[in-house]
Amino acid sequence: MTDQDDTYQEFRDVVNMTPTELESWLDTDESREVGQKSSGGESVGHRSGQRIIELLNTRKGDLSDDDYAHMRKVVGYVHRHTAQRPSGDVTDTPWRYSLMNWGHDPTK
Repeated sequence: MTDQDDTYQEFRDVVNMTPTELESWLDTDESREVGQKSSGGESVGHRSGQRIIELLNTRKGDLSDDDYAHMRKVVGYVHRHTAQRPSGDVTDTPWRYSLMNWGHDPTK
């Protein structure tokens, strides 16, 4: 198994939202309200979510080195962020919303 195979599998494991679910989520106010905003006003996670939709819709053989770099970034973010899970019900929390921008719904 190559590093790219490992990256691809890890990405598919942590991204548990379908492109359709993620697209619908990114259209919500809650999605736009969380995360660090860039100079353009869009959060890093929100922009990443758009890229994740593209990656999920791309055949494995068509993925570029840049795509794999973004997939590794997504995997790292999800792992770091899930380790910071707050106590109690996380359903309506900025913590969950941030993860969902990165394609991972921790309530699934």
